[in-house]
Amino acid sequence: MKVLIVGGGGREHALAWKFSRSPRVKKIFCAPGNAGIAALAECANINAEDIPAIVNLVRSQKIDLTVVGPEAPLVAGLVDALEKEGYPVFGPRKRAAEIEGSKVLAKEIMLKNDIPTAWYAVFDDAAKAAGYIRKIDGACVVKADGLAAGKGVIVAPDASTALEAVNMIMKDKAFGAAGDRIVVEEYLRGQEASVLAFTDGEHVVPMLPAQDHKQVFDDDRGPNTGGMGAYAPAPLINVALQKHVLEKILVPTVRGMAEEGRPYRGVLYAGIMLTEKGPFVLEYNARFGDPEAQPILMMLESDLADVLEALLAGELNKVDLRWHSGASVCVVLAAGGYPGSYRKGEVVAGLDKMPENVLAFHAGTGIENDRVVTAGGRVLGITALAEDIPAAIDLAYRGVSQVQFAGMHHRKDIGKKALD
Repeated sequence: MKVLIVGGGGREHALAWKFSRSPRVKKIFCAPGNAGIAALAECANINAEDIPAIVNLVRSQKIDLTVVGPEAPLVAGLVDALEKEGYPVFGPRKRAAEIEGSKVLAKEIMLKNDIPTAWYAVFDDAAKAAGYIRKIDGACVVKADGLAAGKGVIVAPDASTALEAVNMIMKDKAFGAAGDRIVVEEYLRGQEASVLAFTDGEHVVPMLPAQDHKQVFDDDRGPNTGGMGAYAPAPLINVALQKHVLEKILVPTVRGMAEEGRPYRGVLYAGIMLTEKGPFVLEYNARFGDPEAQPILMMLESDLADVLEALLAGELNKVDLRWHSGASVCVVLAAGGYPGSYRKGEVVAGLDKMPENVLAFHAGTGIENDRVVTAGGRVLGITALAEDIPAAIDLAYRGVSQVQFAGMHHRKDIGKKALD
């Protein structure tokens, strides 16, 4: 089997690593890939959103399975384009991926299907949004409607911060056209968790629950990022809660999307807030999370090629996902200045010194003069597999201590919530 992975981040490196362990996969391609993926796959210098070029690559290389990693090509319709040509592809079609591409659509789906979520209001006018915020005069959350690389959500502890967020999104266009419309919603209190599931449009099979760390600094301080680390399984999602999330959130979402004429097939990711009143959905993603994919795929014992083949055949109910015992922890190493502006081209050292059972998944890296250099805001995801969460935390940070590049920074409390 020839597999093409679309994307070039840590999630895609984890996917390439997982496919490389399958006896069924004979060759891996990636577009565009990165320095780490290049050790496992043949990388093509094609932008993940260049749909005609990717279709041509699939055709010329006779790819048996394409796996789309990032959200942007999904929302742009890459799956539709490949299916039209008759090529097997894993990921939701354009109209289904809009559950991530539009916060407003996601809210409407939740409302229609009695899926618990925060109250909200939608605005396409900054002045009206500001007036509403002054009226509620308290903590709220301001979200850009469209895709914003995981950074379009501002948790505002007061009206002043919320008003600044409205101006940043709608007037200053910090996220471009993604901020033409915004959602202002209730400030929910509790702990967040990530619940991902495979679905073939009818059957839903959950993965291990995970917990992401969105803020850039320890103790959840500072601005949101694409994710500074994650671990799985997350003990705050116990067996009873997993069942509740499956029956009251994931299954109704897939059923509701089908009723809307948006049949959903791929990975469905529900960002959950565990409140005193139970789990509430914060948002949906239409793909593997990054960095959640790294620890989840480290924990997955089943052959991913088998799982995806069954899913595409509509036979996901025949799959029994197998997981390794223990836990996995991923710590993201970021470039200086991230999530703001950051430098590129810094030489990365120490990648050959990873302890046993630790992998350095490349996220934003490139090659210059035969050396690995930084090429993005999130540079690496140091991911460890161990017998339990405390051991995995210790092992991951042992791996972190081996890496050096100018300006490198990371959170030092990844996984601490699980211990608490």
